[in-house]
Amino acid sequence: MSFKLNKSKVNDYIKISLIVILLAVEIVVCAQAYTLIGDEPLEFISLIVCCATLAVLEGVNQLAIKNFAAKMVFYGLDSALLLTICVLTGNSFLAALYCIVLTGCYMSVDRFRDRSVLFGTSCFLFVVSFIVGWVIQNAGADIYNSVVEILSGVLFGLLAILLDYIIVQFLIKFYNTNRELREAVKLADEKKAEAEAAHEQLTITKVFEERNRIARDIHDNAGHSLTTVIMQTEAAKLIIEDNPAEAKNRIISANIQAKNALEQLRESVHLLAGRQQIRPLREELGEIIAQTIDGTQIRARYDISEVKTSVEQYRYICNTVKELLANGIRHGNATAFYIELKQAGENINLLVSDNGSGVAGEVKEGYGLKGIRERAEALGGGCRYASEAEEGFETEIYLPVYKEEE
Repeated sequence: MSFKLNKSKVNDYIKISLIVILLAVEIVVCAQAYTLIGDEPLEFISLIVCCATLAVLEGVNQLAIKNFAAKMVFYGLDSALLLTICVLTGNSFLAALYCIVLTGCYMSVDRFRDRSVLFGTSCFLFVVSFIVGWVIQNAGADIYNSVVEILSGVLFGLLAILLDYIIVQFLIKFYNTNRELREAVKLADEKKAEAEAAHEQLTITKVFEERNRIARDIHDNAGHSLTTVIMQTEAAKLIIEDNPAEAKNRIISANIQAKNALEQLRESVHLLAGRQQIRPLREELGEIIAQTIDGTQIRARYDISEVKTSVEQYRYICNTVKELLANGIRHGNATAFYIELKQAGENINLLVSDNGSGVAGEVKEGYGLKGIRERAEALGGGCRYASEAEEGFETEIYLPVYKEEE
């Protein structure tokens, strides 16, 4: 069975223990005084009353009073009773009584400065009480012996009070430090649990976001390509008898789109299965270009350097090259392409140009071109389109160099 203590309970247990010790010392003082002043019943009764009152006041002060000013009032009453006991008993156990009372007071004070002031005041009161009690009990004694005994008694008592002060200060400091460490560890554990929960939630969120993104890619890219395939084959079917050459071009374009759609679907399935692309980007782009021009009269030159990219940049570059090749063939009737991928300073630069029909005037972004630009910007880069009528189409894209997190 676990037994946990907080600061309040520890203080209460210690205060109760001090009260019990105080009662025990008072019993010893009274027993000793009985042998000395037994023939003076009034003095003995006064001593008992003072001891009982001191115990009651100390109990109320330690267990019931919370206000610091009120505690100091009670401490003043305790000091007066200690002086009376000292006068009646001749300094018997005065230092012990002071240490017991002071220990309880120290524990009721939070600030070190206040405890130090209490210690200094108590030392002064102890000296006064000791001297007054000794003088009253030893009136007429030899002055030299009196001075020696007073000095030795005062020094012994002050030493006891000092040791009590040092020990209590150390214990309070030790307990407070230990408690702060426990609270810090508890807080750290709570923060760790919160961080783990947040990380788990973030991981789940990222999984859903990634799945949604892949679903959008399938819908936007593969869906768009398959729609184009259907349109191209339907158009080819309608004109195959009247214009076989044009029908052939449309079938070639549809074939390219179908290959691209198949590749995009394969990539999406790999991502959903948790398998990342491991083929070098240079090889992947070479394969994309080969699949696009395979079985056609289209020519392509490329200068592709191996650059380090993130997974998102890798997918973006591959999808963009597919999109630009398909656009050049489908919309610009291009028969030749030039693709370049290099690192320049802090950027990765991608250039794709063709010899298609081009665009007269300002380039207007359709669905495909707008998506390419927006995805580049989302990755921290940008793109530029340039074209003139019958001069082909050129796309320049730059992305920041990928730096792995340490």
